[in-house]
Amino acid sequence: MKNVAKLTLFFSLSFIILFIVSILIRLLSTWIDLARIIPVSVMPGEEGVMAAWKAFPAALYISILMTLSYTVRRNMPAPMAILCIWILGAAFTTGTSIGISRIGSLKPAIRSLSSLQGKPGLILSRSNNAMILLRESSVVRAPRVVSIPGQPLIYQEVPVGPNNTILSLPALPFPDDTPWFIKSLSIDFSLSALELENRLEAGFSTFAVYAFSLIMLLGSLRFILELGQWPLANLFLGALVFRLILALEIFINSRQINFIIAAFLKNRVPSTMIAPLAFCALSVIIIFYTLMANLARSGRSDD
Repeated sequence: MKNVAKLTLFFSLSFIILFIVSILIRLLSTWIDLARIIPVSVMPGEEGVMAAWKAFPAALYISILMTLSYTVRRNMPAPMAILCIWILGAAFTTGTSIGISRIGSLKPAIRSLSSLQGKPGLILSRSNNAMILLRESSVVRAPRVVSIPGQPLIYQEVPVGPNNTILSLPALPFPDDTPWFIKSLSIDFSLSALELENRLEAGFSTFAVYAFSLIMLLGSLRFILELGQWPLANLFLGALVFRLILALEIFINSRQINFIIAAFLKNRVPSTMIAPLAFCALSVIIIFYTLMANLARSGRSDD
């Protein structure tokens, strides 16, 4: 019971800290993206709810990985560790998702705020093309002067497109030097968050089956953190495997792959159950391997 209490405390603190840090990082990234758009109108609270949803999968993945490493260092039995992580992950997933959805349903009483406005004479550039605003950026049909390399200046008294649509202003040209590994990781976590949000909107049972099967799969990967004698090396190896599981989650949930699998199964399984069944099948195989490996080790130690 003492080990279970310590495990519960470790998982709780890890999840809460990672969730808060992930929300702050997402909010900072969102504010940077919004700062590139002129004009921009932001509804108070909307960016916070979006950041919370996008931060949720990252906190779940990393907290489970760190807790698995903790159970290995504390020599906790594998069955008890996997069961505790599954229960804790399910409890925190349910509470966090319902809390985010409740907050998102609240309608803020404050009007949309114009956080950034451009003055007359503002120059926006993209791909060596420049646009000079002759009035405030909040005026949608304001006249503009467009500069294209090799061509004379173009004066647009009413900036409309071919079908009488208003031409939007380009984003401010801030450089983006983020490594592709970080970008791909952020994209996959965002897609995972979108999948969880859509399933919760479709119904709690659909969301619970998907989320709990994913937690079961992640928790069953404890054997990876026991492969070597160096805990830090095992942790990096586990992080790599968790990254592959995240990519597998996005791959299975893609529309094309989901359609192919459903056609292969002749529509005997609902499309919403394909990913949970795949997660459960992998979990059963991995847990069976873990139990057999532990029995083999105990047998060798007895000999």
